[in-house]
Amino acid sequence: MAENETRKSPPRDLTSRAVGPDDPLPLVKNVVLVMSGKGGVGKSSVACNLAMGLSRMGWRVGLLDADIYGPSIPTMLGVTGRPFSSDGKSIEPLARFGIKLMSIGFLLEDAKAAVIWRGPMLHGALQQFMKDVTWGELDFLVMDLPPGTGDVALTLSQKVKVTGAVVVTTPQGVATDDVFKSVSMCKKVNIPVLGVVENMSWFTDSAGVRHELFGRGGGQAVADFAEAPLLGQVPLDPSVREWADKGTPVVQAAPQSEASRALMAIAERVVELCDAAHVGDDAGPTIDRSGGPGGKKRLPVAK
Repeated sequence: MAENETRKSPPRDLTSRAVGPDDPLPLVKNVVLVMSGKGGVGKSSVACNLAMGLSRMGWRVGLLDADIYGPSIPTMLGVTGRPFSSDGKSIEPLARFGIKLMSIGFLLEDAKAAVIWRGPMLHGALQQFMKDVTWGELDFLVMDLPPGTGDVALTLSQKVKVTGAVVVTTPQGVATDDVFKSVSMCKKVNIPVLGVVENMSWFTDSAGVRHELFGRGGGQAVADFAEAPLLGQVPLDPSVREWADKGTPVVQAAPQSEASRALMAIAERVVELCDAAHVGDDAGPTIDRSGGPGGKKRLPVAK
């Protein structure tokens, strides 16, 4: 979809997540987290292409870069502007390809500067990005989470009713070892796992020979552990990186490529799973704060 193309109407009505009185995103039908627990697996690339794929299908989409310490969305979407406020209270998101965008990267004076914040500041920024940004009516808000199982995921589990998480991994054990932990965290804080994306699954050389550079089976192993479907396998394609560096998701720049077709199929599957996720949905996520057997109320703290 070209930037100046008239936006299509949503293809059909979607079921919507249950929205409580304190939900910071009351007009958003689906909140989809893209997470990994592991850096370097292409999580942000999957998030950008998922958002772009959903937008190309005609859905109203927002993309929130929740990776405060390592924002990638400005580069991958080619946006360098600065958000503004028309009333001094709310923040207008930037946009490209019809996707509404927010990232801490838009607010930094120096793109190479480090964000050195402790948990409370991180929590406050994320709250503002959800509550104070005028997202408007959206069918999907895709959130690109940072690696690991820390403050951002916990804040989201407490503050917003999440439709589900798309978990990204690569096939090799050194990646899946960490991704298993991310799935375990989702189970503990009641974030549903929509499915798993195996990225960089294989590479096809100029002679057409397929090479599984990082092994095989990791994505399916994570999906089995999560008791969720393997949404798709995305090949290792240099054009994904090349177009991301140029600021255009590959599903927009080269929609007929093998990687683009795989990513679009994943987006279509995400729509189906989100639509089915809200049947009988009338309550927000809950966290077990009982401390388990023995009723200990405090979490263990490493010293």
